Amino acid sequence: MELLSPAGSFESLQAAIDNGANAVYFGVEQLNMRARASNNFTVEDIDEIAQRAKSKHVRTYLTLNTVMYDHDIQLAKLILQRAKDAGITAVIASDHAILHFAHKIGLPVHLSTQANCSNFETVLFYSAYCDAIVLARELSLRQVAEIVRQIRKEQVIGPSGKLIKIEIFGHGALCMAISGKCYLSLHSHNASANRGACIQNCRHTYTVKDKEEDIELEIDNEYIMSAKDLCTIDFLDQIVEAGVSILKIEGRGRSADYVATTATCYQQALKAIAENTYNAELVHQLKEKLSTVYNRGFWDGYYLGKKIGEWATTPGSIATRKKIYIGKGLKYFDRIQVAEFQMESGTLDVGDEILITGPSTGVIETTVTELRVADVDHISVKKGDLISFPLPQKIRLGDKLYKVLTTQ
Repeated sequence: MELLSPAGSFESLQAAIDNGANAVYFGVEQLNMRARASNNFTVEDIDEIAQRAKSKHVRTYLTLNTVMYDHDIQLAKLILQRAKDAGITAVIASDHAILHFAHKIGLPVHLSTQANCSNFETVLFYSAYCDAIVLARELSLRQVAEIVRQIRKEQVIGPSGKLIKIEIFGHGALCMAISGKCYLSLHSHNASANRGACIQNCRHTYTVKDKEEDIELEIDNEYIMSAKDLCTIDFLDQIVEAGVSILKIEGRGRSADYVATTATCYQQALKAIAENTYNAELVHQLKEKLSTVYNRGFWDGYYLGKKIGEWATTPGSIATRKKIYIGKGLKYFDRIQVAEFQMESGTLDVGDEILITGPSTGVIETTVTELRVADVDHISVKKGDLISFPLPQKIRLGDKLYKVLTTQ
């Protein structure tokens, strides 16, 4: 199974490449579903994205999956042609104009979940344009398996000449609306979720007011429009058995350490399934690790046919670890494998866990074993200090240094 990770920045792109992702998906300019949430790439970045991924045999998918208006088409065509020329693997889209033009120039297409493909007949319809179908997120695993079975039985072939692949979401945020087609943000703030501008006001605290008796109640036990995050690590073996070809991790708006952790965990689980070592103990360990990065709590989604909707109990993350920015990278001394940082806030002690991120570095996680200021050993350093410490991996100028704290 192909593991597909999000890339909302060069840090996340490198984190995905370094931590076992078989493919990455990314947005360009404003024509993608995370136009507001992530630090989107420009058209000029497409070549570098393609080159970095190709060098590590990682596939690349361009998301061009918003609602398209006439004034968007010229930019969309420019992006698609640039992606084709750069050797991007495929485009993820739902608008028929994008499907048509991509097909015309020979750029493979994966149908976005925004198309809400929920049955085999719809797969047949789109097979004329698409080599892979991202199914609607509301299907049960039994329904997914049946669609895969029919594809194999009927030998449904895409434009590439190969069987249509089925892709599903495996981890990350879920929207209260059908396949993410929500109008709440547009209604309240004229910011369309279907144009990548969702302000996520469904995650807020709300009150209910009885207009006749002027009684107002605050809903304090559940954020009833804010679903918990999807997590399928518990039953990943069933997803593999269902015949799914691509497992997608949601999170182009999330940090590089989230990308690194989720890619590592799911790739480890997939390897265990292949080697017949996947078991409850491993699942528990991996889920504990997944809980250390941003999440709103976990649930199974709709795959196992349980009750509809499990809602978050807080507006933000309940990750068991948090990172605090404390400094920036200055130099790396290759011969002695020592990194130099400028402390810009807080403190750092020997024994602390740290996280380093950068556009070329990706993500480095380690524990501080030694600290030096002006070539003198220190147990603790503070804001303003120019520090150095041993580090096997190379860092770059401007890389960000974080201290990692346990929150639970």
